[in-house]
Amino acid sequence: MKVQLITLGCSKNRVDSERILGQLAASGVEILPEDEALDNAGVDAVILNTCGFIDDAKEESVNAILEAVRAKNDGIIGRIYVFGCLSQRYHDELVEQIPEVDGFFGANDPEGLLGALGIKCPASLSLSRHLTTPSHYAFLKISEGCDRSCSYCAIPGIRGRHISEPMESLVDEAKMLAERGVKELIVIAQDTTYYGLDLYKKRMIAPLMERLAAVDGIEWIRLHYSYPAGFPDDLLDLMASEPRICKYIDIPLQHASTKVLDMMRRSIDRAGTEALIEKFRSKVPGVALRTTMIVGHPGEGEREFKELLSFVRQAKFERLGAFTYSEEEGTYGALNYKDSVPQRIKQERYERLMELQSGISLDYNMSRVGTEERVIVDSYSDGMLCCRTQKESVEVDGKVLVELPSVPAGLIGNFTNVRIKGADEYDLFAEII
Repeated sequence: MKVQLITLGCSKNRVDSERILGQLAASGVEILPEDEALDNAGVDAVILNTCGFIDDAKEESVNAILEAVRAKNDGIIGRIYVFGCLSQRYHDELVEQIPEVDGFFGANDPEGLLGALGIKCPASLSLSRHLTTPSHYAFLKISEGCDRSCSYCAIPGIRGRHISEPMESLVDEAKMLAERGVKELIVIAQDTTYYGLDLYKKRMIAPLMERLAAVDGIEWIRLHYSYPAGFPDDLLDLMASEPRICKYIDIPLQHASTKVLDMMRRSIDRAGTEALIEKFRSKVPGVALRTTMIVGHPGEGEREFKELLSFVRQAKFERLGAFTYSEEEGTYGALNYKDSVPQRIKQERYERLMELQSGISLDYNMSRVGTEERVIVDSYSDGMLCCRTQKESVEVDGKVLVELPSVPAGLIGNFTNVRIKGADEYDLFAEII
């Protein structure tokens, strides 16, 4: 049997896909690369792991399903299975509107998907992963679901309540990944700083990170998707003292106006957010902060938006992304607020925010010119070596680029030292020392 699995959406979806692929591979299924064009007949099944978070992501997932349907009608593929958040959220509508799909399975039903393929699902999927990332880094999903009630977010309704993976299982998974050559772990969840509250009755992200740092072969551990309210101080102390933990925090703040934060149900205000940023900077000198902002949320007038700009100007985030508010059915915001900001205004505010951040990012990158830094080498293409320091994560941040006529043997997937020679607002340009 030949199967291709296409992952859409976030890195958490990617981990789900890798676990499913692990079971397929263990059962003798031939796995076609995700980026391989399906232009010849003979593919038994295509699996689409979909996203159902916001409008753009949902549209991308639907378009991918329809493209697979066209391939099925042309006789290129045999069966289509749809998995993940979109089919979890809109199962009945999808069944009715796209009958050509052979099965829709929710994000929490890998057993059903594997069963449809004739494969029995074991008790645990975590130790049977077929990595779709380069072999030197991998995502480690430490929990599922979310107990937060942010006004704009549909994830709790899709993924359910927060459930932490036991620490022993995660350490075992990290050891398995290290044995396969993984050097960098990217720790992910809907809310990583909530880890352990359900199992251990207290936040255990710092003890978990400390145990992961002790795994032989793991040299970098990077934290994504932390939540500002209740951020644990012991995690910062560990980050400052443990060299294997990257001085990098991904913390989606979403806004800075107390009025908007309250309407977002974020459990923190402007003053608390400013105090948290100050704590990050003082406790972990040199930390790189990545955040995400939402513009156009109900309650955001021009005054509140200018508060956001003022905050970003003051905080000088090393990395910042943004998106415009999308009203999602079933969320608190959709049920209780009017989506009052016109799309034109949302887009204008998005562009103003990103223009501001572009200048901040450029200043930050230029401040690194002349420094020497350790990098991990991700890839080589068209005479350019693509690398990252501790301060650049995969997929979301810029690169450290080194121009080379050829790549030395054994360099890709390993560490080297570079000197930064130049920069723009996204990337750094360097030479190997």
